[in-house]
Amino acid sequence: MDFKDYYSTLGVARDATEAEVKKAFRKLARKYHPDVSKEKDAQARMQEVNEAYAVLSDPEKRAAYDQLGQGHRPGQSFRPPPNWDAGFEFSDREFSQTESADFSEFFSELFGRMGVRGGAAGQSRGAFRSRGDDHHAKVVLDLEDAFRGATRQVTLRVPRVDAEGRVVLENRTLNVQIPKGVREGQMIRLAGQGAPGFGEGKPGDLLLEVHFAPHARFHVHGRDVTMKLPVTPWEAGLGAVIPVDVPDGGQLKVRIPEGAQSGQQLRVRGKGIPGDPPGDLRLEIQVVVPPASNPKARALYEAMAREIEFDPRAELGRTT
Repeated sequence: MDFKDYYSTLGVARDATEAEVKKAFRKLARKYHPDVSKEKDAQARMQEVNEAYAVLSDPEKRAAYDQLGQGHRPGQSFRPPPNWDAGFEFSDREFSQTESADFSEFFSELFGRMGVRGGAAGQSRGAFRSRGDDHHAKVVLDLEDAFRGATRQVTLRVPRVDAEGRVVLENRTLNVQIPKGVREGQMIRLAGQGAPGFGEGKPGDLLLEVHFAPHARFHVHGRDVTMKLPVTPWEAGLGAVIPVDVPDGGQLKVRIPEGAQSGQQLRVRGKGIPGDPPGDLRLEIQVVVPPASNPKARALYEAMAREIEFDPRAELGRTT
């Protein structure tokens, strides 16, 4: 996927005001609109202009794009990093199917899911009363929070347009109760923390979409948690009971079966993310061979080579 420079497409500076962006769009629309343009590539260019304007005219998308786009060149191979949009607060506005069908893979990858979190945004409650829009944001939590529950301070970046027509970011910090057993992708609803209502309408809600930060030891699949478990050759060969630290802060005693092999998985039922039912803890065995780094270790390896008849490549067969 190629990176798209929307500012270059519209021919405006990165600090262009709202009015300057609109003026540039109208000028290009008059030039490339298929109904009036004489340009051979008018339709394709108009689609590019529409896409750029869809982002740069929206303070929320523009603020996120500005942070993501620093240091990238037009046409450069690009993939957004994981959770690149975490911490941005967005309103539930989405593009029609007709509009989004004309947008590029780049746009869809960045903004395709924005505005589809759901919620009763903008419901009319009478002539002078309207409920405020729901807002949403992605938050990144530690896996341990899902096992124990927690109260966390979450700081969100809220884009707005200042008096000069430029997009600026403001921070707001909330104390959020993280429920025990929260899953990847689950929504935490904060009532009344969305956009204010109109008239006597109630404010909308803020929906926080949960994602987990990468963990040095554990990987999450639904409610199941997987980790690699290093064992010694003698623990794998003879069997053993070994301690394993788990994300809830506790420790389990895990039995390694005699003759265990690297890649073999052990499952500890009910020790994954809490829930009804809870997930499982899956342990992938990795046999770690110590180096022959001293005379005693070397002598032991030499004795094993003499005394143990074992060919790990026997099943590969012989070639003549």
